[in-house]
Amino acid sequence: MQYKDYYKTLGVARTATQDEIKRAYRRLARKYHPDVSKEADAETRFKEINEANEVLRDPEKRTAYDALGSNWRAGQDFRPPPGSSYQDFKFNPDDTADFSDFFASIFGRAFHGEARDRVLQRGEDKTIKLFIDLEAAYGGTTRQLQVEAQNGAGRGRTTTRTLNVRIPPGVTQGQQIRLAGQGSAGPNGGPAGDLYLEIEIEPHRHFTVDGRNIQLRLPIAPWEAALGGSVPVPTLGGTVSLKIPPGSQSGQKLRLKGRGLPGSPSGDEMVLLEIVTPAATTDDAKALYRDMAKRLQFNPRAELGV
Repeated sequence: MQYKDYYKTLGVARTATQDEIKRAYRRLARKYHPDVSKEADAETRFKEINEANEVLRDPEKRTAYDALGSNWRAGQDFRPPPGSSYQDFKFNPDDTADFSDFFASIFGRAFHGEARDRVLQRGEDKTIKLFIDLEAAYGGTTRQLQVEAQNGAGRGRTTTRTLNVRIPPGVTQGQQIRLAGQGSAGPNGGPAGDLYLEIEIEPHRHFTVDGRNIQLRLPIAPWEAALGGSVPVPTLGGTVSLKIPPGSQSGQKLRLKGRGLPGSPSGDEMVLLEIVTPAATTDDAKALYRDMAKRLQFNPRAELGV
């Protein structure tokens, strides 16, 4: 087995004080905690740091470790001298699964369960709903939030923080935006949890939303439906011209590609045609409808056999 230089692991001198060891451990534990670290070897380093701290923070264990001598170098082949195993530390075997054979060769296979309780714990994650309108979801926006949090995993005093949050263009209903380290504080100086903003898009007066797609009910006149032509259509990015095919019917869907919420790919705008019949409120309008009935000989219920 290889010798482990616990002082080198924590980056402190062999003459380091207990306060220096404590500060070094907390700094490294925050850096390599697997829940927050982006380092490729974070989990392995975190275990090594905890093991080194467990020995050096305890004066008895540190004395036992130092008794091995200062001439060893990390990585050297190591065999414990006779009588060097300190079995009187009262170990629980289940609590040392993450510790090395080197540790076990000196202190026995396990140590008292209080050690794990001292590992820096990460604070709780929090999720809050963020209500935005459809235009903000389309173009992006910024929001200022007042967030309440309790220090010490819910056991400390409540504090209020002001966060300026950027909402990127193209967010969708139910999407979560992660704000790292803005959740509840960890106990005993541990890293804070994360805050998740869950997007809630408010109802729109014209559009309905389906993922990145949006839908619009577009009223058209009977002659526009029968003869076809181009009509103006509102979109989230402004008004565009839509070509209505001749002979269009109510309920027919037309697609405006890429006119939904932006993304990769962007959503579409689905236009649902709705033929609106002008009211016959004047003598001329009534005469026109009577003339159409005579000339067109149209039975909209022909498919029903009536």
